[in-house]
Formats: sequence, C-alpha cells, structure tokens
Amino acid sequence: MRKMTEQNLSSAFAGESQAHMKYMVYSEEAEKAGFPGIARLFRAIAFAERVHASNHLRALGGINKTPQNLDAAIGGETYEVDEMYPAFNEVAKLQHENQAERSMVWALEAEKIHAEMYRNAKKSSEKNEDIKDRPIYICEVCGHTTFDPPDRCPICKAPKEKFKRF
Repeated sequence: MRKMTEQNLSSAFAGESQAHMKYMVYSEEAEKAGFPGIARLFRAIAFAERVHASNHLRALGGINKTPQNLDAAIGGETYEVDEMYPAFNEVAKLQHENQAERSMVWALEAEKIHAEMYRNAKKSSEKNEDIKDRPIYICEVCGHTTFDPPDRCPICKAPKEKFKRF
C-alpha cells in the first residue's frame, strides 16, 4: 500500500473510532436524560462508525488471526502502560490538571491488568485453547477489569455495584 493511502486510512480509522466512542457516550447521556429515541440514534450511528473503522482497519491489514491480534493488543496495552500514560500523567501533574491526572492514573492501572489478561489469552491461543468461559467485570468508574469483583474497586474505590458484567 502506498504511504499516503496508508496514512489516510490510519487517520480515517482513528477518526471513525473516536466518533464511535463519542456517540456511545452521548447515547448513555441521552438515555440518562430521558431521551431514548436520541439515545438509539446515537447508538445506531455509532455502530455505522464502527463499521467504517473496521473496514479501514481491514484495508490496513490490521485484522489477523487471534494470536497476532493478541500480540497487537499486548503491544498497545504495554505502550500505554510503559510510555503513553506515564508521560501524559506527568504533563497533567505539571499543569495541575487533577481530573486529567486521575483519569490517566485510573486508565494506567486498568491497562496493566488488560495487558496481563491478553498475555494469558495468548498463551492459551498458542496451545489452540480458549480461555475459561467465565464472566468478566469492568468497573464503570475507572475501567478496572477482573474475573471476581471486589467489594470496593482497588483503583477508584467504587462499590461492587459499579462493576458491569460481561
């Protein structure tokens, strides 16, 4: 693929991915505000943006077999843990942006867990085995990820009721 097309697809993938997430968050806010029709509109268009992002990622050659996808996920999570969030957090501290700092610390701590979960899944996939089929719980406040929700989130201290089951 020619460099300019690759850069354009990469930029389009990033934009569509951000639009998908933004519209999903907007949908939740509309739902809370009592606008179920607007919430549904946001969810539907968010799905369309996800389709666009998926098509761009596929065209970039970014969708592979599960072991390679796990490698990519491990790489992304490790980058966030080792480089991105520590650097971003230092800037937030320097600029006394407390909400940004808290958001980044929470994400950093959750990303450490995600990387480890992906590493374990990779080991299973290399043996041509799936991971144990059990519920996964995500703290809706900070993103802490676990198989067994604690009484209080170890990252943000949210109560057990704030964990969403997947």
